Amino acid sequence: MDKKKLLIIAIIFVIVVLLGVGIFIFMKNNNGISPTSSLEEYASFVKTGDYESMYSLITSESKNSISEEDFIARHKNIYDGISMSDYNLEVTSEEKVDTGKYRLNYDVSMNTSAGEVKFSSNSYLIKNNENKKYELEWSSNFIHPSLNDTDKIKVKTTESLRGRILDRNGEVLAGEGDVSSVGLVPGKMSENKEEDIQKISELLDVSVESINKSLNASYVKSDTFVPIKKVGAKEYDLKDKLLEIKGIKITTSKDRVYPLAEASSHLIGYIQNVTAEDLEKNPDKGYNQNSVIGKAGFEKQFEDRLRGTSGKEINIESEDGVIKKTIATKEVQNGEDIKLTIDAGIQSKLYEELKEDKGLFVVMNPKTGELLALVSTPSYDNNQFIYGMGTQKWNSIKEDERNPMYIRYAKTWCPGSTFKPVTAAIGLTSGKLTEEDTFSYNDLSWQKNSSWGDYNITTLTPYNGEKNIKNALIHSDNIFFAQAALKIGKDDFVQGLKNIGFEENLNLNLGLSPSKISNSGEIKTEIGLADSGYGQGEILVNPIHMASIYSAFVNDGNMVKPYIEYKIDGQVEYLKENAFSKEAANIVKEDLIQVVENPEGTATDMKISGVSLAGKTGTAELKASKDETAETLGWFNLITTDSASDKQYVIVSMVEDARDLGGSHYLIKKIRTLFE
Repeated sequence: MDKKKLLIIAIIFVIVVLLGVGIFIFMKNNNGISPTSSLEEYASFVKTGDYESMYSLITSESKNSISEEDFIARHKNIYDGISMSDYNLEVTSEEKVDTGKYRLNYDVSMNTSAGEVKFSSNSYLIKNNENKKYELEWSSNFIHPSLNDTDKIKVKTTESLRGRILDRNGEVLAGEGDVSSVGLVPGKMSENKEEDIQKISELLDVSVESINKSLNASYVKSDTFVPIKKVGAKEYDLKDKLLEIKGIKITTSKDRVYPLAEASSHLIGYIQNVTAEDLEKNPDKGYNQNSVIGKAGFEKQFEDRLRGTSGKEINIESEDGVIKKTIATKEVQNGEDIKLTIDAGIQSKLYEELKEDKGLFVVMNPKTGELLALVSTPSYDNNQFIYGMGTQKWNSIKEDERNPMYIRYAKTWCPGSTFKPVTAAIGLTSGKLTEEDTFSYNDLSWQKNSSWGDYNITTLTPYNGEKNIKNALIHSDNIFFAQAALKIGKDDFVQGLKNIGFEENLNLNLGLSPSKISNSGEIKTEIGLADSGYGQGEILVNPIHMASIYSAFVNDGNMVKPYIEYKIDGQVEYLKENAFSKEAANIVKEDLIQVVENPEGTATDMKISGVSLAGKTGTAELKASKDETAETLGWFNLITTDSASDKQYVIVSMVEDARDLGGSHYLIKKIRTLFE
């Protein structure tokens, strides 16, 4: 036989061998015939939670030991209970131990609510001669090697403590405190049960239907304490009235409380139980149906830092409850305490001063930017969201025309005459105005020329002396600052506003509306420019932004950056450096001191012996017309100019409906209390 024929035979032989091997491999793996592929298929169903398909892959002997219903229930209870995810099984070896029977060694890993679980184990797969598939010889130790059929897997949860919100001195603004739980003991109620429930409904603002539903719950017996509602631990009058009703019992428990209540509710916000929507939005953050979540204010803003993480321990327990093995542990992590720059004393004091009005206070340290108080009135009691707010209470808040949930310090407002120092500083910085510049006019009404038609700018008080920046600030002269804005010119005036942050999101993490030059972001007319010069027109300013602007007058023209999370020896940051020239800032500062010190100054009633203060009054008209019935805002802005004073404040204050209250002077009386 020649070499060519031998080569052909050899090639054919190789092809036949390879074909045979291929057929063997195909037959081995086809239809799940391989023990390894069969176990991997079973593991894939574990991963997807397809317990019915898992049951179909176990041996008939295994099925005799557990029904499909019990099999599904056992796996679902265990895997759902431990929040199993990312299940992975990797076969490490396959060993034939008998005809049609194989032992497989494998490694398993999965994530759980207590962290990752890993183990190595082995199982037997037996060939079913009817369907030619390998089936798992199942028992509970497939779930975990230490788990027997009579054992249970239990998850022990240690709830984390939510972090506190503290003021600058460590006073609690939000934290754990005593709450009174009001309930009924059915067996001790009087014969006038319906009448008593009606009284309780009225006192607690809980519907009769809700109370009856609680009393009729399946667990309730005659001596059961049935909780109805939580109330404040110090609501003594309410609790006394409730205790007059037979069957009422009041217990004390711990819950989230807000000690300053209305005084800081806009700032601190509140928590509530999570909703289905919350769970859907935060699928990977560990919330469950019993969780709470921040819904407003800093409770919401700092949620991820405040909430903490519950501790988890996954145990295998014997039938009699003895822990056999702990398979995963995650330590509890309490939420972080967050300390604010807020001074609870100032916050509470100013709230009490203004609580009957619609208004605001912003108090900031002009040297550091620390926000010492943010007050918005009227307000609401954020504790009510913890106790469970009834329909009547919620409706009273929603329907209150004063809008108690409206956060006034976060919005923008027409600043009126408190804007005049800004116009002066822009003019001086741009070089379009000087200290010596004067304008000529004698009347209390003025217009540039006849092109303005019947539109006139008016000012309230005549005064002697030159019409310059100093006197115009002392006497709050509208006409001077209208003419000043025209002299500065639209382009330089608008650029000056942009230089100090107008039309800009200041990114202070306080949810502030940006200050606006106008509705369009431009000033289109001469009249609009003139009105803007004295804080009317379409100018809108955010009060916290205004506090930063005023801080430039004591910082050589640099606007300090406001902040509210306490820092130890933090470096001072500026929101805008060189917002105004150093010379301009100091000129305006000295003139504003005279607004307080000069006997003719509009804020002379703010003068306090031994303290150097600068201030500016303001009244903003909220209608285009100048009629006397137009709604007005009263403003007063104040700066401590004495660097040695222990009361370093820049204060921006506003009250709505100011005409009948006395405007700026109404606010001055309240601010004086901080110095007296």
